[in-house]
Amino acid sequence: MDTLSTPVERVVASPEALALLARLRDRHGEVMFYQSHGCCDGSTPMCLRVGEMTLGQDDVRLGSVGGVPFWVGSRQLAYLEGGQVLLHAKPGALGTFSLEDAENMHFVASQRLWTDAEWAWLQAHPLPAA
Repeated sequence: MDTLSTPVERVVASPEALALLARLRDRHGEVMFYQSHGCCDGSTPMCLRVGEMTLGQDDVRLGSVGGVPFWVGSRQLAYLEGGQVLLHAKPGALGTFSLEDAENMHFVASQRLWTDAEWAWLQAHPLPAA
């Protein structure tokens, strides 16, 4: 039984992250996020042009932010399913292949644990199989 009337978003973004994402979309067109590692606060998702990286059969679309898909490796899903991924934008380049590096910025992911009601909703609405 659903205990919430609205969908629970598995990934959300701060206003700063959404603003940076809008600039990147204006400059590069269609983009996507991919997080292949990192189970802790401060993990770094990569923002790439769509088609710049080939997704594998074990990759899972966790959700989307600002109309941009957020993909994770299936191994990451086990770490991330216990809480909502919060996407932030921070100053400073990290020397990665992520698009925001050229803007002297970087994305950071943290997590917030689910409430009991959110967890019940998520159990009733699992992600599609990879």
